Amino acid sequence: MGYIYRISGPLVIAEDMRGSKMYDVVRVGDEGLIGEIIRLNGSRATIQVYEDTTGLKPKEPVRSTNKPLSIEAGPGMLTHIFDGLQRPLDHIFELLGPFIKRGVEEPALDRKKEWEFIKLDSIKKKDKLSEMQIIGYVQETPLIKHYIMLPPGVRGTLTEINEGKFTVEDTIAVVESNGKKEEIKLMHYRPVRKQSPYKERVKVLEPMLTGQRVIDTFFPILKGGTAAIPGPFGSGKTVTQHQLAKFSDANIVVYIGCGERGNEMTEVLTEFPELTDPHTGRPLLERTVMIANTSNMPVAAREASIYTGVAIAEYFRDMGYSIALMADSTSRWAEAMREISARLEEMPGEEGYPAYLPKRLAEFYERAGRFVNLNNTSGSISIIGAVSPPGGDISEPVSQATLRVVKAYWGLDASLANARHFPAINWLTSYSLYAADLREWFNTNVAEDFSVNRDAALEILQKEKELKDIAQLVGVDALPEDQKLLLEIGKMIREDFLRQNAFDPIDQYSTIKKQYLMLKIIMAFYKLARDAVSSGVSVDSLVKSNVRAEISRMKEVKNEDFESFYNSIIEKMNNEIASIKAKI
Repeated sequence: MGYIYRISGPLVIAEDMRGSKMYDVVRVGDEGLIGEIIRLNGSRATIQVYEDTTGLKPKEPVRSTNKPLSIEAGPGMLTHIFDGLQRPLDHIFELLGPFIKRGVEEPALDRKKEWEFIKLDSIKKKDKLSEMQIIGYVQETPLIKHYIMLPPGVRGTLTEINEGKFTVEDTIAVVESNGKKEEIKLMHYRPVRKQSPYKERVKVLEPMLTGQRVIDTFFPILKGGTAAIPGPFGSGKTVTQHQLAKFSDANIVVYIGCGERGNEMTEVLTEFPELTDPHTGRPLLERTVMIANTSNMPVAAREASIYTGVAIAEYFRDMGYSIALMADSTSRWAEAMREISARLEEMPGEEGYPAYLPKRLAEFYERAGRFVNLNNTSGSISIIGAVSPPGGDISEPVSQATLRVVKAYWGLDASLANARHFPAINWLTSYSLYAADLREWFNTNVAEDFSVNRDAALEILQKEKELKDIAQLVGVDALPEDQKLLLEIGKMIREDFLRQNAFDPIDQYSTIKKQYLMLKIIMAFYKLARDAVSSGVSVDSLVKSNVRAEISRMKEVKNEDFESFYNSIIEKMNNEIASIKAKI
């Protein structure tokens, strides 16, 4: 046991720490504050303390647990909210009220609750079991079977296995290897800074559908892909993250509120229990894990919250599930690293950030992917990180380091947000390197002309931008009719397709089939209108038509009713435009 030598904000220098290892978790002071060793120099250890260090005094004891920072992996994680160290905030609230006392120790998983363990039929005594092999499951929620695996590094002959009701600390099986017996429980521990082992990283071309039209149709992300959402204050980063968490077609959602304001996490906590999963009809919370490390919590714990979240995601990935991980925001995480680095007196990099910032960001995003696990299941982790560059300037270090490693960039635009266009993803600056890879999937699973319509719509938006620049100089009335029509079609794509109301129960989520048909309606109108204009019809008469007004209201049509609406509107479109042409 060592003792405190010096205190510097969230850092504590401890003496007489012989035998300790890097990243060991320690208990600091008489109150037992949680910390982690981040530097060793002989018997002197530098400890990053994850709680308020006010009141600590030299000579107070420092006790090492001789274990790295780890999560408790087992039944009971879903539906709950944890802090960055996986302390259950809902349980702590019940015990202590709204304020977390320093040094509080509350296990992440309920030690008293009993779970019904059901072993797999294929698992029998005397079987040779491999590392992380699945031996049974617990029905944690109606949506999710929580598969029970051997812990990492454990393998051998199964000598005992029992079914029935158990707490997470009860022994459900015994594995023997080289005369050593290992008791298997419903829970085990996993280090957060070390990536969970896997057999193979694979590339499967399947999109993670989110129900957001600008993303799914224009800038899609793979299951197992990475994306960044940079944008200035008020541009809608958090709301976009919430939408992705609510409606992405992943099996499980891990939402990390890292350094954001407390009221934003409060919104998540109040909304999610009331939301219905569009894919199952069940409460969305039944497949969600939330981690809250808000801006008023100790800054040092922000770094841990990111690693805690991705470790939880990897645990569920090892069961064969697809995970959508939202990190909001990685800028606050980087700011925490900058503060710790400054206190360690390390050589600063650009804008004071540590020189290892790009490496840490790359290591985080590289834990995404599609994997064949050691137990031969296949799972994926998709990581979507919000970035909060000061003033929306993406030339700053965090944004640039992020853009070097992610493959989808959904750039939020303050001017779009000010114009009340949400999601405020700028279609001229955003991109997805997955779009080309996913062309075949969309053309096969949605419609043969899906990619053709998408490419044509993006081309129209690009031409519209060029024409608007010209129109500002000469006026719209000076443009020829065909260019006026292109401006109108660009407006339809922007307002009737890309703009989406996150608070409208119908418009907040669009199936990929509805997205395709919505865009096809606009492109069909363009084709018919272009023929009409070439015959002498004015663009104004087409804009004032009844069918144009119906197109503007198509977002109000439910997903399940949209195909019949599409057939109806196409017929009306043909008849009305033909009628307008006949009057010339």
